[in-house]
Amino acid sequence: MISKATIDTVFETARVEEVIGDFVHLKRAGSNFKGLSPFSDERSPSFMVSPAKGIWKDFSSGKGGNSVAFLMEHSHFTYPEAIRYLANKYNIEIEETEQTDEEKAITDVRESMYLVSEFAKDYFHKTLLKTEEGKAIGYSYFKERGFTAETIEKFSLGYSPEAWDAFTKEALGKGYKLEFLESTGLTIAREDRPFDRFKGRVMFPIQSMSGRILGFGGRILTNDKKAAKYLNSPESDIYHKSKVLYGIFQAKQSIAKLNNCYLVEGYTDVIQFNQAGIENVVSSSGTALTPDQIRLINRLTKNITVLFDGDAAGLRAAIRGIDLILEEGMNVKVCTFPDGEDPDSFAKKTPHDALIAYLDENAKDFIQFKASTLMDEAKNDPIKKADLIRDMVTSISKIPDRIQREVYIQECSRIMDISEQVLVSTLAQLSQKDVAEIEKKQKQDQGKKAFEVVKNEDQVEAQKVDILYRLERKIIEILLLYGNKTEEFEDTFMKTNDDGEIVMVTENRAFKVFQRIYLSLQEDEVELANPLFKDIFNDLINYYLQNDKFSLEQYLMHLQPEFAQEVTDILMEEERLVMHNWEGQNIFPKSKNDTIAQNVSETILTLRWYLVGRIIEELKGSISAEADNTEPMTMIQDYNGLTNAFSKKLGRVMSRF
Repeated sequence: MISKATIDTVFETARVEEVIGDFVHLKRAGSNFKGLSPFSDERSPSFMVSPAKGIWKDFSSGKGGNSVAFLMEHSHFTYPEAIRYLANKYNIEIEETEQTDEEKAITDVRESMYLVSEFAKDYFHKTLLKTEEGKAIGYSYFKERGFTAETIEKFSLGYSPEAWDAFTKEALGKGYKLEFLESTGLTIAREDRPFDRFKGRVMFPIQSMSGRILGFGGRILTNDKKAAKYLNSPESDIYHKSKVLYGIFQAKQSIAKLNNCYLVEGYTDVIQFNQAGIENVVSSSGTALTPDQIRLINRLTKNITVLFDGDAAGLRAAIRGIDLILEEGMNVKVCTFPDGEDPDSFAKKTPHDALIAYLDENAKDFIQFKASTLMDEAKNDPIKKADLIRDMVTSISKIPDRIQREVYIQECSRIMDISEQVLVSTLAQLSQKDVAEIEKKQKQDQGKKAFEVVKNEDQVEAQKVDILYRLERKIIEILLLYGNKTEEFEDTFMKTNDDGEIVMVTENRAFKVFQRIYLSLQEDEVELANPLFKDIFNDLINYYLQNDKFSLEQYLMHLQPEFAQEVTDILMEEERLVMHNWEGQNIFPKSKNDTIAQNVSETILTLRWYLVGRIIEELKGSISAEADNTEPMTMIQDYNGLTNAFSKKLGRVMSRF
């Protein structure tokens, strides 16, 4: 178990914007940061991070919490894993006791698969560096590729021995179960005996964005024509090839910082570029690019530069991937290398500054790239040229942004020497069917809604605002933000003066905000009506009573899971207003210019006034023409006097809800 002291140090040290910034491209928005949701496919940012409050909120999915909650939601970490990840990130030494056999036994299947994969990574890496076979074969291969010891360490490169079951035998001997060795694809189980999938190969661990080992790629070093040159882990509960990018863990910070991602084809391309000082590079691992992989990059940047070999096959692969990137609303450029060169070989022999210059000078916009690549094939053949133009317009039609489509139409017109009108007409023809279907659906929806309005306008009353809900929610918000602050509150009470007369006296008294709220509600014998708010209220009051100092991060750390969602919603309410840009629509939310004491007093008085108003309405409902109504009428009069006192104290006339 991780010690409480370590956990407290982690929470005190971790900065929520730094933690999330490793996974999401954040832009400053006032005192906060915003970005695209990592939990949904969106084009407008609805993800907000508040450094001051130490929390985040994803308004598209409703999720929210602190740094640990983000890691648990985003990377599927357990609580201890999230703490360990943050401790490693901030170089905090972890104090913990060793796990018992019972604790290991209750670890879930996915966690067991992660543990096996982590062990395999360490085993292959150690074999590469420490064994004679590993050094003679695997290490020599990587050195021939030009990789330094630092690079081999950075990517945890390894070697799997030639023996049939060397790894499997070692893992079983260390207590790892065969079922997890098999489910991760590291071992192939047979009735007679299990054996290693990756025997006799150099190993490339494949990591998630958070650094967890998902699977492996293995390259054979012999000339065995019956064996695949590259072999990947099979699909599993933790490894989905179409959703993974090789190198994303090492590249994420550089991609976000430089606001561009270089996309290459193979493992060694990524590694060689890193060694050349260019870290914002990832690989699709030799597979066709998928929408999930593009969306992974989209969380960090809107800009992709695709790097491909100069051969015909590489160019065709680049062209196929462009449309997918455009469909995701991203900006794409393509850079090719001279004949006979690939990103690996070119980066290996090119100095850093020259490599950067080459990429800047040769990265072409997709229109320029597609035109220059395919025009040679068309040459003077009008039919082929017409097909090329249609192909270009098809790509442009994938772009969701209308203005961007217009700009590319103009560029295409200039490059292809054809009128914009023809291109626009072609674009319209390509989109006509889709547009017609969309318009048809919109008309059906509008007609349906219009029918519903006519049908129900005399039957449905306008939905009333739940005033009690808002007031109770406001109390929770005040307790969270200001509960431990000391404020001067105005108290009015009856007192006998020197002449023996009873007079109203006003005094200012200092209270902790949480004490003032608690005592006020106790005085009126009021409990919050909403069950969730009532539980959170009691939890907060108990926390304040038991702790001299209140830290929002510490409270959130110990917060019960069933309270976390509501608490985060309350804390991020102001950020929701910023996110929706109400002021841009001439809607101006009320700012918190009042003092904390005024805010507390007004909320409590309004709640009391509202509850008294409900009592008055109940008393009115009890009045009957056939009964003696003296008592209810007297009580109504007394309560009306109380509401008038509330209105006077609030300094405004309040209309009844």
